[in-house]
Amino acid sequence: MLFNSIDFAVFLPIVFILYWFVFNKSLKLQNFLIVASSYFFYGWWDWRFLLLILFSTIVDYTIGQKLNKEENQTKRKILLWTSILVNLGFLGFFKYYNFFLENFVTVFSFFGSNIKANSLHIILPVGISFYTFQTLSYTIDVYKRKLTPTKDFIAFSSFVSFFPQLVAGPIERATHLLPQFNRKRKFEYVKAVDGLRQILWGLFKKIVIADNCAEFANQIFNNSADLNGSTLILGAIFFTFQIYGDFSGYSDIAIGTSRLFGFDLMQNFNFPYFSRDMAEFWRRWHISLSTWFRDYLYIPLGGSRGGTWMKVRNTFIIFIVSGFWHGANWTFIAWGALNAIYFLPLLLLNKNRTFIDGIAEGKNFPSLKELFSMFMTFSLVVFAWIFFRAENIHHAFEIISKIFSTQVFALPYFVNGSLAIPTIILIGIFVLIEWVGREGQFAIQTIGFKWVKPLRYIFYYAIVMAILWFGGREQEFIYFQF
Repeated sequence: MLFNSIDFAVFLPIVFILYWFVFNKSLKLQNFLIVASSYFFYGWWDWRFLLLILFSTIVDYTIGQKLNKEENQTKRKILLWTSILVNLGFLGFFKYYNFFLENFVTVFSFFGSNIKANSLHIILPVGISFYTFQTLSYTIDVYKRKLTPTKDFIAFSSFVSFFPQLVAGPIERATHLLPQFNRKRKFEYVKAVDGLRQILWGLFKKIVIADNCAEFANQIFNNSADLNGSTLILGAIFFTFQIYGDFSGYSDIAIGTSRLFGFDLMQNFNFPYFSRDMAEFWRRWHISLSTWFRDYLYIPLGGSRGGTWMKVRNTFIIFIVSGFWHGANWTFIAWGALNAIYFLPLLLLNKNRTFIDGIAEGKNFPSLKELFSMFMTFSLVVFAWIFFRAENIHHAFEIISKIFSTQVFALPYFVNGSLAIPTIILIGIFVLIEWVGREGQFAIQTIGFKWVKPLRYIFYYAIVMAILWFGGREQEFIYFQF
């Protein structure tokens, strides 16, 4: 079920009314409603994969209970690795089986051995990368004794399948989200209104910005062989705002929806395109995934505590794995490796923590130095997104070769290019609003609070009208495929 669909517009109010007015007397009934609603929400896409979520839930719940009772360290490690192998086994089969098979055949063909192997027509379960990492965080934290496992199976099932963030995050830690299912929740008007504002802004990002940018990004990337370098740069910029509006828009809707039900989810995006270097960008982009890899992969590998070789090794590992997490394609691995190359000089020169404060805090405008830093960082990000969006490595280098040629000095041109002008204007307005609201959890969290009420509501209605008027063709969220 898509957040930007009529189905969800009907589903959400029904669940909200049942949650607060019918099941509000019992915490367990509220949690049961969340599980039932979440399974309905996910099953709306394909009910068969509900068995996968249920099996993963049972496995990790059972292992969590056994880890809590087991004192023998060898047996505890066996239990931990059972959870890891089961979860990553499902993820590997559904997401990477054909990738490894095709590359296995290619390698043997290179050495003159022809192997016949048939790929499988596998449907990738929506959100499997997200809920797999979420359940793994539970087992790992129980193993490390950072978390006492819950005995309430319904509460644990709610944590695994919580519908707002089930299919595209944020990837919540069990230490943060799970205890919220064990606490009595009461309706808070201020929190609910704040959630509605965040949902509104998320819908604007997705429907107005991402979906309109997608129209032109797809047209340019799909016809790159016939277009000049300047047009391809424009296509990369369109995709840059498409993926940000799409993914951060989803996160905003997920977080806002959770607040309607009394839950707090972690911030997943913190205005990343205002970053002053790549280290700051990765502290602001897809925060739940970046911190997951930091805590459960980078630090266990030694982090940045060792010598230069260890720092280089661990940086490449975490970024390449992060890239591979996004999809079974060499383009994602190249994207991850490129970001490692961006990040390494900052790490080796101990400048990766230079910008931990907010950009131009308390000021209306950045300094010229900050503006230049943001522009250079943004340019690096746009360049990296070319690999992320390209069909394959050859396609990516084909685009790059045109960008770094004399073709870049030609005027951008593509079919219906003049129709892109309204979208470019909308992007400019969007960036301005994001800049003004950059010190909040989301852009319009506090904008207009000091305005007179009629003006404030005109602002909100203008966003609603923009969604209705400029809404592009309904498209799935990009990260559903990951």
